[in-house]
Amino acid sequence: MNFVDDVIQKFPFSQEAVIAIDGEGKREVFCFSHLFARSLGLSGAMLDRGVRRGDVVMIMVSGRIEWVVSMLACFRMGAIALPLNPQLSKEDLAYRVTAANPSLAIGESDYLGNLPDGIPTFDMADLEQIFDEDIAQATPAKVADLDPEDPALIVFTSGTTGKPKGIVHSQRYLLGQAIQAQHWLGAEPGDLCWCTAAPGWSKSSRNSFIAPWLRGAKALLVQGRFDPATRLDIVRQQEVNVLCQAPTEYRILARRTELGPTPSLRRMVSAGEALNPEVIDDFRLATGLEIADGYGQTETGAVTGFRPGESVLRREGSMGRPLPGIETRVVAGELQLKVDTSPTFFHSYVDGRRFEGEWWPTGDLVTEDEDGYLFHEGRNDDMISSSGYRIGPVEVESALLSHPAVAEAAAIAAPDPERGSIVKAVVVLREGHETHDGGETESLVSELQEHCRRETAPYKYPRVVEFIDELPKTTSGKIRRAELRAREN
Repeated sequence: MNFVDDVIQKFPFSQEAVIAIDGEGKREVFCFSHLFARSLGLSGAMLDRGVRRGDVVMIMVSGRIEWVVSMLACFRMGAIALPLNPQLSKEDLAYRVTAANPSLAIGESDYLGNLPDGIPTFDMADLEQIFDEDIAQATPAKVADLDPEDPALIVFTSGTTGKPKGIVHSQRYLLGQAIQAQHWLGAEPGDLCWCTAAPGWSKSSRNSFIAPWLRGAKALLVQGRFDPATRLDIVRQQEVNVLCQAPTEYRILARRTELGPTPSLRRMVSAGEALNPEVIDDFRLATGLEIADGYGQTETGAVTGFRPGESVLRREGSMGRPLPGIETRVVAGELQLKVDTSPTFFHSYVDGRRFEGEWWPTGDLVTEDEDGYLFHEGRNDDMISSSGYRIGPVEVESALLSHPAVAEAAAIAAPDPERGSIVKAVVVLREGHETHDGGETESLVSELQEHCRRETAPYKYPRVVEFIDELPKTTSGKIRRAELRAREN
């Protein structure tokens, strides 16, 4: 098997594959013929630099076509692609280099300069020459005949609970995206899909172009950081049909922008953490569409989700049901995945360790309703034990986020001599709701506490509320509750 042979070469070469918008707003359309020719040339150049099947190639390219081409060149020759967020610090990069031992790094020169010495590199100027049809090029690498269990991709976790782990996915992971592409992402032939996740994260690796292509759709790449003021303008201008965003991005758009109709948009999906019902309602009222939440991990790929045509109504906050063919169970509140039912379950850790069990313990706590819909309650280590009650942070955070003064919130355990722990809320206020003196602060704290008592069980309300300017987050946008807890000890 080979993704390039099995997927790319099956499309008409004139079919549009990617629309790329650079940092200056320039729009360029790439057909499969462009991608095939460029990845062919790059595979030859990589071979010429000593890269062989099974070698790791680090890719440090922001949302531009060279990222896609570099991934395809790796898939073609059987090298292991390691896409990384180019904005990682020198320390983060050194950690990943030590763990993965790359044979080559491809990236923008500004980012390559942060790498430890001794790694061969291709920068954008090198790629420009490699793609130049008027310059004689190295002989392209042959399409490797790969086994489903041969490594294809390394993705590092976001490090929400500790040091990021390097996760190796095999060739079956690539084609295994067909399930979620159809039953969660919901792409259709001819659609334009925009997954806004930055290169280097699990969601971008599977949903930026792999999943859309498996459905006959095309992908949108947009260079540059998230700008709430222009995000929905791009959706309208480019006539995006399927939008895949992080919960944080949906929240910010709902809080800081004027939502309105998006005529081309047919489907919105989200995953990464629970999306609070108020945001879903805001988008439903403004666009007529519901946000279909889903769930997965770097190790597992997509596990659950709302299918196309399923209504989220009265199930807001749910992450859907297990996708077709995937079996899960809930043990002592923890979601577990039956490994042999998931075609996208990881091959091994980057150090070679493998999971040998039948059921994968996700570490995520859930509840399940009578129809099999799952609701995320938090991570095992995020649970708050107070006066004998076990309190999940998500419900407290959702209650806080339904208050008009709250932009973002995190609920954590704070030590208490009588109760063991109490619920503490760490809150970022919306613009215009900041407090300016002790009296105002005390009044708002009381108001938020009463609001939570009304919205959720009284024992779950935050007994302590702290206001800060910004919540600590991973580079993929997940709240670092562990960091907030550490400040309490």
